[in-house]
Amino acid sequence: MANKELTFGEEEFIVSKTDLKGKITYGNALFLHMAGYEEEELIDQPHNILRHEDMPAVVFKLLWSTIKEGKEIFAYVKNKTKNGDFYWVFAHVTPSFDRNRQISNYHSVRRKPSKKALDVIIPLYAMLLQKERVGGMGASEAVLNQILHEKGVSYDEFVLSL
Repeated sequence: MANKELTFGEEEFIVSKTDLKGKITYGNALFLHMAGYEEEELIDQPHNILRHEDMPAVVFKLLWSTIKEGKEIFAYVKNKTKNGDFYWVFAHVTPSFDRNRQISNYHSVRRKPSKKALDVIIPLYAMLLQKERVGGMGASEAVLNQILHEKGVSYDEFVLSL
């Protein structure tokens, strides 16, 4: 299994859409290229097919709870490709609404994260993952909340400041 980091251009955007259960309904050409899958291999698959084992579950808990409330969220995510390589993204995930203002699907646009941001995120995620392995997601969530409290910022303010 490979474990090489892939990158993409700062002017490029990875785009995907999912249904309400997180199954992929659309991916642009860059999404397919970076993930290393053919379109037919990804459509109707859960988006977490790309989840890298270095990602703390608390980040996805926060992401899903936020978008299910009808709010947007920004997050740094490490994705795994079909062959085991990986790539980092700065994701902007938003719910889409139907005419009755009910959430109809989710839309994510990802850009290349800055090295400065990853210098903060990588050790933070490693610490959160370690806490999660020892004490479960609650322990990881408590550490993240403590860090945000000490900085006096919300999660969004924190990630947007990097």
